[in-house]
Amino acid sequence: MTTNPELRKRVDAILDSYIKDFYETVPFAQHQKEAAELHLGYYKRHNIETILRLRRKRTIDALAIKYFTKKDPVQAKAWAHYTDDEMLHDRLFAADLAKVGVSKEEIYSTEPLLSTKLLTGYLQYGMEFEDSPLALITSVYFVEYVTTRTQPEWLDNLENVLGREQVKGARAHVNTDLDDDHDDFVWRVMATLVSDEEDEKKVVEHLSHIYWLWKLYFVELHQLTVLGQTDGQVPLPTSAKA
Repeated sequence: MTTNPELRKRVDAILDSYIKDFYETVPFAQHQKEAAELHLGYYKRHNIETILRLRRKRTIDALAIKYFTKKDPVQAKAWAHYTDDEMLHDRLFAADLAKVGVSKEEIYSTEPLLSTKLLTGYLQYGMEFEDSPLALITSVYFVEYVTTRTQPEWLDNLENVLGREQVKGARAHVNTDLDDDHDDFVWRVMATLVSDEEDEKKVVEHLSHIYWLWKLYFVELHQLTVLGQTDGQVPLPTSAKA
């Protein structure tokens, strides 16, 4: 049974609107979903950045576990199990990248994009300065929900373009999320942090901030790999055709 079903219904509707907005307003948003000819530089850097983001999230997950050990050991155990399940998923994406000529040395020596630093910094800020994992777990729910509703289509297209073996790692990552109902699990943990209307407002606020940072990431990714702009001038996400 879903905890706080009315809030979840509201959150899911917001996320559905974000998915729609993403496809309509972000440059290259539908590229991996629909392109018959893949921009390989865009694809490679997106997967590199996914790995770098996963590696940095591990540290923030550890802070969340520390928080729960003091406040709610049941959730500490639950989040530790989830973190263990996700901990080495960067290897899945690295295996896919190896098949298109990207070495581990190249991946792990890459400086993260500014938008990646801002996103991970936002999550860590919640832990370090607000003493709350709500931003992190809201972000994880955001990712789990959006991933399971967008990535299967992306991977179907990428499989047609690159071949099944080339996206085997990413497919395994998504299948884990689907098979283990990660969005339901994350929601249950997040619900333990929501006790009143102010907490609900904070969840919605975090969703808005996190989506803005995700849009910024895809704008920066497009700017760097497609437009070839490397001067660090990152524009605000605005309406644009893919």
